[in-house]
Amino acid sequence: MAQMTEASETPATGRRQKGALVYRQSIFTRLTHWTWVICLFFLLLSGLQIWNAHPALYIGQQSGFEFDNEILRIGAENTPDGPRGFTTIFGNKFDTTGVLGMSGPEAQPSFIGFPGWATIPSTRDLATGRVVHFFFGWIFVGALAVWLIASLANGHLWRDVILKPRDLRQLPKDIWDHARFRFHHGRTYSPLQRLSYFGVFFVLFPLIILTGLTMSPGMNAAWPWLLDIFGGRQTARTIHFIVMVLLVLFFVVHIAMVVLAGPINELRSMITGWYRTSPGAETEETRHD
Repeated sequence: MAQMTEASETPATGRRQKGALVYRQSIFTRLTHWTWVICLFFLLLSGLQIWNAHPALYIGQQSGFEFDNEILRIGAENTPDGPRGFTTIFGNKFDTTGVLGMSGPEAQPSFIGFPGWATIPSTRDLATGRVVHFFFGWIFVGALAVWLIASLANGHLWRDVILKPRDLRQLPKDIWDHARFRFHHGRTYSPLQRLSYFGVFFVLFPLIILTGLTMSPGMNAAWPWLLDIFGGRQTARTIHFIVMVLLVLFFVVHIAMVVLAGPINELRSMITGWYRTSPGAETEETRHD
């Protein structure tokens, strides 16, 4: 592991010790990371544009007409107090006027699932939304393939992402440390980071790709087994939506952890590759390798 050690102060000087600068993120990790950031932004907003064409989710092969398999619906309705937006989840209806179902200025509201500011394009344009979604979807898949090949070649996958028995043993302590905002800056990821990234790379990313393919009639003809795996096109659409929500939650937590752990150090590692470790981290991690 490349390392650039800076002079650190001793406790006798009364000044805080600095850890070493280590080359933590390869060029492939950094390029694919920022590619995913761009792709996921456009995929989310164009996906909401597509979803607005039919703002409801079902379980099964088809949407319900003579049967009820709906689990989520966003819409608007007339009430004694005028039109109102609503969101129904598992039969429980909530008034979401101004956010979901009905939004915009009171004099000229927009009756649409997600508001225009949250979609690409901002106006109703399903065709353009689909073009943008598929374009960035294939870039997203290509970046994942590049990351996987490079991570296998340079050892990043085994060293930083794959969970090992010692990570599982250290996981409760690491969760407790994160809960108290006590962050350990090492040359490799912490057990909680490994668990999170493993879940994203090997659960959420494959799920959102495969369920997206399952919704394609062309892929249904080429790979009909996808419909069997996910229990129908509507179930695949529901899983696709849920995984999108989980990825948004991961992004929010990820940004919060970057800010709390030291944004300059974290951003430097994803721009230049160099990361400052905690004092003594190199010695401690070498002892555990």
